[in-house]
Amino acid sequence: MDLYTRNALDCGELTTKNYSTSFSMGVRILDKKFRPAIYAIYGFVRFADEIVDTFHDQDKAALLDEFKAQTYAAIQNKMSTNPILHGFQWAVNEYKIDRELIDAFLYSMEMDLHKKEFTLEEYKKYIYGSAEVVGLMCLKVFYHDQEEEYKELLPAARKLGEAFQKVNFLRDIRSDLHERGRVYFPEVDIDNFTEDDKSKIEQDIWEDFQGAFPGVKSLNKESRLGVYLAYRYYLELLKKIQTVTPGEVQQQRFRVSNSQKFILLVKCFLRNKFGWIRE
Repeated sequence: MDLYTRNALDCGELTTKNYSTSFSMGVRILDKKFRPAIYAIYGFVRFADEIVDTFHDQDKAALLDEFKAQTYAAIQNKMSTNPILHGFQWAVNEYKIDRELIDAFLYSMEMDLHKKEFTLEEYKKYIYGSAEVVGLMCLKVFYHDQEEEYKELLPAARKLGEAFQKVNFLRDIRSDLHERGRVYFPEVDIDNFTEDDKSKIEQDIWEDFQGAFPGVKSLNKESRLGVYLAYRYYLELLKKIQTVTPGEVQQQRFRVSNSQKFILLVKCFLRNKFGWIRE
């Protein structure tokens, strides 16, 4: 690998560590051969998300259009002067990540520019593009040139991405509404968010986790621990949210403390090592 590409991949790693301690912790315990591509994928996803969520004094639609054009050009030309996109194109070309996954992700980012409320169909489409396909990109890295295994694990990987995104929606319900004007959950009046609303959403997420777990357990040993840690982290977030009232969910953003993350890491390491993995 040339110096420029190594430097670009380092930018993806730095971006991951700066933006997400929990995700970067999971990546660090993957097999070393997977880490550069996973960092590159996260860097790409993070930059696109920043465009639609952060740059309020800019023309976000124009920025996203430019980002999209640069993304596809980077993949075709196998290089970019943008280090994040150069790292991402390397991962896409090296691991043969499907164009459809990238298209779906960028379409969901476009939805964030103009959608404030979502129908059930739009909600499902948004979750597929914003979360499920990211998990499938990572699965492509874990099962490079193992198409049959990839296809077998694809449904569980989608369920895992779905569970993660719904937990994010529930955790960020206040900031999504008041800072971005968005309500992702269909047919839910956030201003009159009831215990019944909250319980239905939580049950739906639990079912996603249950659908994802067999796939997590079946992953190859090089990737299983990192994914299992992420699974347990988000499950812990959901458990925290389940203990509070709908009003409390709208008043604060719940998180797993660093000490709790460390305990989870130790537990996951031991369970993975001795074959005790459980939900």
